[in-house]
Amino acid sequence: MSRHRRYRSAEKTLGTSPGTLTYVGAEIEHATKIKRIEFNATDYRIDDSSRLSACRLPGLETPYINWIDVDGIHEPKVVAALGQQYHLHPLLLEDVLNTEQKPKIDIYDEPTPPIGNGNGAVQPTAPVVYVTLKMLHHSRQRQEIDVEHISLVLGKNYLLSFQEERTKDIFEPVIERIKASSGKTRRNGADYLLYALMDVIVDHYFLITERIGDKMDELEEQIVQERATQQTLAILYKLKRELAFIRRTVYPVRDIINTLLREESDVIQHNTLPYLRDLADHTNQVIETLESYRELISGLMDVYYSIVSNRMNSVMKTLTIFSAIFMPLTFIVGVYGMNFKYIPELETRYGYFVVWGVMALVTVGMIVYFRRRGWL
Repeated sequence: MSRHRRYRSAEKTLGTSPGTLTYVGAEIEHATKIKRIEFNATDYRIDDSSRLSACRLPGLETPYINWIDVDGIHEPKVVAALGQQYHLHPLLLEDVLNTEQKPKIDIYDEPTPPIGNGNGAVQPTAPVVYVTLKMLHHSRQRQEIDVEHISLVLGKNYLLSFQEERTKDIFEPVIERIKASSGKTRRNGADYLLYALMDVIVDHYFLITERIGDKMDELEEQIVQERATQQTLAILYKLKRELAFIRRTVYPVRDIINTLLREESDVIQHNTLPYLRDLADHTNQVIETLESYRELISGLMDVYYSIVSNRMNSVMKTLTIFSAIFMPLTFIVGVYGMNFKYIPELETRYGYFVVWGVMALVTVGMIVYFRRRGWL
């Protein structure tokens, strides 16, 4: 069963002004970890020192692409400090801290107002693209879908990624690609890095759908071979809920990618558009798979109910035949079980055997009749 986390965000933010930074999510004891990665086509540098002072907004003339990976959004002060350094809108930071925020995209192309109590004048900034997504993991221990809130902020030559605190960094494959060689990730800009991170998330959608497909194949085999039980129906309902949850997560991703393709922004380069179109195709493939699974699971439930109904009809048919056979026998036994003194057949020497013979003939005759009618 998918884990639907409800942290009463309405209660936490009730009465606060828009843009108030309030964390909505599970309680985390560990401190936020910040990783700064700088790279270009020829070189890369990774700093795990978690120092906010080393994560300032890079200049437009810097030769490096700056990637700030924040692992843990449960400390509003850390998120606010990064927002102040990168001139991010308070509403954007509010969505970063809200793990119940639905996937969406916002484009901020106007100067950002000051954050917190800063008194300095705000310098005009380049457009910023904000994307929030949901990373889906399959928890083998709980046998359910685990959800992680991901926020990505794309600037002219930098990208900020915010993820919930986990034991494993979901973006580690991208970091390994940066370390390995000067491939496409190193040669392209921050917009390609945004694509690469979104591609990792969409790839996990494929893993989730494949797991559901394997489970549905097992259930289909059980149902067709009439080995289904009440537990099978419970698993079908569980998969149906998971599919509905995944659909709510994946469908907005298609709109996000289409917005990136449609909007003309200085932070999205023309050479990144083919990769985004490819990502859109992958997302459409996931959606089509979910739709086919949705129809299949409805069909499996119909087949299950049909098999159960046929099984019940077969049982009722058998019981009805037995009842029909025993009805005349019960009538005969009832007649001769009456407590009258003068019943003509009571004095017959072979009456007992005659009654048994009549009952046997009636039984055999009814069975032959039922077989000729095709009821047996």
